[in-house]
Amino acid sequence: MKRLIASSILGGALLLGTALSAFADSSNAAVGFGTLFYNGGTIHTVIPPAAFPNSGTDPFYKVTNGAAGQLGIAGVAPGTAGYHGGAWAVNLVTFNDGVAPYLLAGATAVQTAAAAGDVTVTRVPAADFRCPVQP
Repeated sequence: MKRLIASSILGGALLLGTALSAFADSSNAAVGFGTLFYNGGTIHTVIPPAAFPNSGTDPFYKVTNGAAGQLGIAGVAPGTAGYHGGAWAVNLVTFNDGVAPYLLAGATAVQTAAAAGDVTVTRVPAADFRCPVQP
């Protein structure tokens, strides 16, 4: 039982690490801060992310095998309907076999790529996190 619990905790930590790595864009981010795509532009994190498993409400997309320069993608931002202060619901986006990865710079681009069969989107509640953003 202890191994199962430890395995679950480790798995959740690895997923959170995967989601948080979307903030690592050394060309655009100061230490402790990150940059995300939002509607074709970028927004910035305000504080370092914190684990918030199974509690996300704001759509967040982490591209697992994207093109060079791919950032994490925020589905909402301050001032838009449905923004809950950066309570991110993590979705992993994976380009399907045979599809050359291309830059996805907004939630609409992710939805369009999924509808075209270019990517698979998988909701991962255990990787949810909280991190406010600013435009």
